[in-house]
Amino acid sequence: MQWEGGAESSNVEDRRGRGGGVALAGGGAVGLLALVIYLFTGVNIGGPQGPGGGGPGVEQGQGEAPPANDRTKRFVATVLNFTEEVWKDEFNNRANGYGKRYAEPKLVLFSNAVQTGCGNAPSAVGPFYCPADETVYLDPTFFEELERKLGGSKAEFSQAYVIAHEVGHHVQNQLGYSRRVDEHRGKRDEKQFSVRLELQADYLAGVWANKGQKKFNFIEPGDVESAITSAKAIGDDRIQKRSRGWVSPEGFTHGTSAQRVKYFSEGLKTGDARKERLERFFTAEYDPRRGELVD
Repeated sequence: MQWEGGAESSNVEDRRGRGGGVALAGGGAVGLLALVIYLFTGVNIGGPQGPGGGGPGVEQGQGEAPPANDRTKRFVATVLNFTEEVWKDEFNNRANGYGKRYAEPKLVLFSNAVQTGCGNAPSAVGPFYCPADETVYLDPTFFEELERKLGGSKAEFSQAYVIAHEVGHHVQNQLGYSRRVDEHRGKRDEKQFSVRLELQADYLAGVWANKGQKKFNFIEPGDVESAITSAKAIGDDRIQKRSRGWVSPEGFTHGTSAQRVKYFSEGLKTGDARKERLERFFTAEYDPRRGELVD
């Protein structure tokens, strides 16, 4: 991915090496790979104990402070700027029908654990978006974990896809889709609406890649394939198979590997950010037996 020398966003805060936050004691469910990816894409952490709350909390160590002129921060800040420029254009495009201006999200880099507007979260939850404070949270070691345990790609465009997906949740929050999903919390159809939201965020990441390539020309040979490899790695079916040995579609919250790849690829191909296209994620039939949208 061609990103070096690009403008950097001023909306990145680096908290690595500062410590802070609360993690769950003793590992438990937090240590499971299934939970690492289950919360991968912006689920509200909620509660003072973070994911799986109720257990005792322990203070996390500080971790290592980033080096001067840290490449990771420069990369993340540049990618975030790419998303800002693309989504400002799309919100300003009357043909998309948004009817509002784009408000840029914040992005916090952290190590070990972090305090957020959605509660305290350990690194084990992976990257996530907190709608309460409109901030993306990222421990960069997630990328190493994804590559090592799930066969995701270490290529930088694959990492940019992860960031773009989380920013996609911010776009959804701006456009009211997150609130529509919140209305189904605690109901029988809660999980299917979570799948709808996640697949829409994958599509928005693809739209970003399409528009960003035209604006910044950052995609290199092999980049798209690397992002698809990561999308495949974080499908619910693959996570369940690896973590417990079988697949249970009624438990899906993020969509199958095939559908995550499908909608990212569709967004990348079409670049269609019109609201009428985004609405299809909430009007398409959902097949609970397969845990998939029938689109």
